[in-house]
Amino acid sequence: MKKESRTVRYDRELQLEAYCFQGITQPFPNHIHEYYVIGLVEQGERTLLCKNISYTIQRGNLILFNPGDSHSCAQKSQGTFSYRGLNLSKSLMLKLSEDITGRRELPVFTENVLSRTEPACYFRLLHQAIMEHSGEFDREENLYLMLSCLLEEYVQVPSPKICENYPQEIGQVCSFIRQHYREHLCLEQLCQCAGLSKSTLLRAFTKSMGITPYRYLQSVRIEKAKEFLEHGSSLLETAIQTGFSDQSHFTNTFHAFIGLTPGAYRKIFQSPKDSFNE
Repeated sequence: MKKESRTVRYDRELQLEAYCFQGITQPFPNHIHEYYVIGLVEQGERTLLCKNISYTIQRGNLILFNPGDSHSCAQKSQGTFSYRGLNLSKSLMLKLSEDITGRRELPVFTENVLSRTEPACYFRLLHQAIMEHSGEFDREENLYLMLSCLLEEYVQVPSPKICENYPQEIGQVCSFIRQHYREHLCLEQLCQCAGLSKSTLLRAFTKSMGITPYRYLQSVRIEKAKEFLEHGSSLLETAIQTGFSDQSHFTNTFHAFIGLTPGAYRKIFQSPKDSFNE
């Protein structure tokens, strides 16, 4: 049997707590929290009782608890349970909700167990970045994107829709990223550049460009990295010159985008046949 593990991280910049429980069998008695909980089931199956309604939760389910929602859970089978969670204080949720919806009021989620893949995808990216101590603004970006999905579909009052594309503002952000891709950028800088709120910028940028601002930044960095490698720069020098936190981060991102390691890509331009089999 896989040994259980419990890991907790506090992200001081985002001001939220992230935790990961793997291989647990512990039941949890009926209780409440004074904060919001957003969680994702990774493995196993449990019976969840929330506000006297019984659910079977399993891999892929996103769990939402409002402050004060009574809940308990226990194993449904002989296996173990793995779960990732985020705890958001009411003050943090109030700020985020106001940024996203324009209304200064605490949201009340109308459903506790979801099967939607889009917010779950943003949750995974956010949680992974926090657990890996990422210093990039993808953490904040995915937090806003995840909550935008949830607040739009699972809160009693619908969120307003964006009716403008903001082409000039998006162009300014793209230019800013291309000029400053070597630097440690944050979402606030992009918002100041565009003169838009975080929520509006993320939605408008993604609608216009088809990718998020952080993914655009990564794309710019990879394109610049290819130029450095084509001219024979070392992997470490290329990583530094293109704004990556370290060589490992650079290698993993390059491989994810290009399908080759940076070293393999550089060898293409050292080969007389202009090709290389990795």
